[in-house]
Amino acid sequence: MASYSSSLKFLLFACALLFLFISNSPTNAQKIDTKPKALVLQVIKDAKTRQYFTRFLQRTPFAIVDMVFDLGGKLMWIDCEKDYNSTSYRPARCGSAQCKLAGSDGCSQCFNPPKPGCNNNTCSTILDNSVIGLATSGEVGADILALQSTNGANPVDVVRVPRFVFSCAPHSLLEGLVNGSNGIIGLGRSPIALPWQFSSIFKFSNKFAVCLTSSTDEYKGRGAVFFGDSPYIFSPNVDASKSLTYTPLFINPVSTASAYSQGEASTEYFIGVKSIKIDDKAVALNAGLLSINETDGYGGTKLSTVNPYTVMESSIYKAVTDAFLKAAIARKLTRVPGVAPFGLCFSSKNVGSTRVGPAVPTIDLVLQSESTYWRMFGANSMVQVNNNVLCLGIVDGGVSRPQLKTSIVIGGHQLEDNLLEFDLARSRVGFSSSLLFRQTNCANFNHTWLHNG
Repeated sequence: MASYSSSLKFLLFACALLFLFISNSPTNAQKIDTKPKALVLQVIKDAKTRQYFTRFLQRTPFAIVDMVFDLGGKLMWIDCEKDYNSTSYRPARCGSAQCKLAGSDGCSQCFNPPKPGCNNNTCSTILDNSVIGLATSGEVGADILALQSTNGANPVDVVRVPRFVFSCAPHSLLEGLVNGSNGIIGLGRSPIALPWQFSSIFKFSNKFAVCLTSSTDEYKGRGAVFFGDSPYIFSPNVDASKSLTYTPLFINPVSTASAYSQGEASTEYFIGVKSIKIDDKAVALNAGLLSINETDGYGGTKLSTVNPYTVMESSIYKAVTDAFLKAAIARKLTRVPGVAPFGLCFSSKNVGSTRVGPAVPTIDLVLQSESTYWRMFGANSMVQVNNNVLCLGIVDGGVSRPQLKTSIVIGGHQLEDNLLEFDLARSRVGFSSSLLFRQTNCANFNHTWLHNG
């Protein structure tokens, strides 16, 4: 986590949110406060774990919860075993609409005193700690949460969701997460994930946009996740929705979670990478690995916020790093020994600097056509491991079976300071490429409150 000072500032922010919510709250606790066109959550990068997390209010009375952000996660799960006290929590009863939403047909019993996470005649679902690959099951329930609406440029009001469906988890499932976190929020392809619930409740577009910050300054370096319609405006008045290139999203018919039910499809977001280019030259690789095997779910390319760096199947990794090294030598870069977990590193002494990071070979992920590609520049491809060494931020994931199921996992570092818009109704994702080209970044969304009334 960040320093005591910045944490205190965030606590003051949360207290201000709570005060504004109370001052603007109707007497009927079951009413939704507003009819927003869009919602926004802040996204913070933890320096130690390189995980991304967000913060909002939940329960009655309200409590501040910190939640690790999982782009492809199925649902929101929270530790209910430790200090979960709420008079508004309601367990999902067997056969209820909430159980159906969670895809749970079973019925559970709990023989301890009733409390959130332990009730009779309730349904449960599989919970996945995607950071360390740990899974268990937990009770499905619903509770109130509060977050901010936005006009695309600022937060403008407090919005309350009276019965947001999530699952209770045991305290042990927090292993490996950011210190002080309460659980994981999932934004994946699931009717119980945040985007789907928000669009259903507020009747806005089933669409969300992610802008991950590269900064670990918890107070000044916050990114944003938007739910609903654009714009997405970053200082100095840059609307990132105006410069998006779209590519189709693909469904992997076999789940990629740590544990899942038979026949369950993956909730993660896959894109169709056809080839890879380094400095405009095609990399020779096994193109068959870039497609999803419909039988076992292996292969393909997915986007991930729980992987800090891009991971590639071994043969793809070798082909890409060999091609990158050749292009780097042509630019007179000097190779130095690797620094774990990276295998390809360079001396930073003779690497120039550009608006979009270190002056190194570009990496293109070629998509549905040769003219549609996602270009990665030095800010996203390279990692400064110390004052003298820059490393290519790609990790060898081993062979496809059993170490790495997906051939290419595009990690958080490669997504930073790029805006990604997930249009779920049209099954496509729009990407901006680096916002640094437009003299802005994901930390430049103005989180200053514009309270109505």
